[in-house]
Amino acid sequence: MNPDLHATAEALDAADPLRSRRTLFVGADSPLVYFDGNSLGRPLKATVGRLERFARDEWGGRLIRGWDESWMDLPFAIGDDIGRVALDAAPGQTVVADSTTVLLYKLVRAAFDAQITRDPTRAEIVIGRNEFPTDRYVVEGIAAERGGRVRWVEVDDDTGVTTERLAAAVGPETAVVVVSHVAYNSGHLVDAEAITELAHAAGAFTVWDLSHSVGSVPIHADAWALDMAVGCTYKYLGGGPGSPAFAYVAHRHQAALTPPLRGWMGAADVFAMAPDFRPAAGMRRFLSGTPPVLGMLAMQDSLALLHDVGMTAVREKSVELTTFAIEVFEEELAPLGVRLASPADPANRGGHVTFRHPLMREVNAALWKQDVIPDYRDPGGLRIGLAPLSTSFAETLRGLLAVRDALARLSPDRLPSEGSS
Repeated sequence: MNPDLHATAEALDAADPLRSRRTLFVGADSPLVYFDGNSLGRPLKATVGRLERFARDEWGGRLIRGWDESWMDLPFAIGDDIGRVALDAAPGQTVVADSTTVLLYKLVRAAFDAQITRDPTRAEIVIGRNEFPTDRYVVEGIAAERGGRVRWVEVDDDTGVTTERLAAAVGPETAVVVVSHVAYNSGHLVDAEAITELAHAAGAFTVWDLSHSVGSVPIHADAWALDMAVGCTYKYLGGGPGSPAFAYVAHRHQAALTPPLRGWMGAADVFAMAPDFRPAAGMRRFLSGTPPVLGMLAMQDSLALLHDVGMTAVREKSVELTTFAIEVFEEELAPLGVRLASPADPANRGGHVTFRHPLMREVNAALWKQDVIPDYRDPGGLRIGLAPLSTSFAETLRGLLAVRDALARLSPDRLPSEGSS
């Protein structure tokens, strides 16, 4: 191995202005290498105490009084925090509720219904062929329910939707465009402002999936004129396993959208128990059932930390981490036949990188047994998710060298030359 890589990792860690934040996370000081922060973030130590205090003092002490005292407002208070800290969005446009899948259904369906009511010829939903499965499945289901059509954008596995390919797909029949800001497979970062502008020029709404960018890549939802967006909170926002998702709907659209799932929590007067449903004003109309209070607790600590650090600093560290990972790849993995499946230009790359090789499924299984935790995605992709606040450069190097060694063991005929070992 090139000894300069160790020296580089040490120098980068020493110069990292966020290095002290790593100590705030449970398990970050353990030998385990965690490359899956883009799927499930590490918990903060502060959250351990928060969960205990909540069970003892709020749930156990206040019991049902907690709803009147604070819990009913949590979806909106935390939603506004997400908007302020991670979306650069004004208050009153973001709410926490349900899962990403359910919120995506609600927004795409409401946007499609609004469009086709206004113009029955606008019956197409445009989406990339390689979008995350939930996004594709939801879109296909809505098209089948509402008599619409799916217009597929063909996209290479190593990229995401581009403005050029989208321009060829949208037109006078487009109702809604669904796009991921960062592609789940390759980490490709799209130009959200340009794509939104393109969709608007065609008279279409945009619904953005921010799951792999929120908390990792700066987002300017209001300035970019996004229409609607959803995203999960258990990745870079640290909400924990199965924590509820968030929905963003620009003020200008809220009154015109009819929620497709009518629940008591979305009614104008929640406790009127009225015989007919009348949707609430603002973001409350997009709620359905009882707020998932326990699932919202952990993200409060993560959002406070993100606010303290700032998204600019987070993005700078993220770019440095992924750039260093690619440097290690070039030195140690490329000689073994591994291919980079993420954009080389950091301006086009989100917070994770993907390396492809036919043996990566086996490599991933072997690594998990030795406490090195990336994840695998077909075809042959090993995803390396580098959470900027909890991942060090030394950890990144240690994990990628473990990838090299596992691949070399599984494929001895592809061992690197003596000069590179």
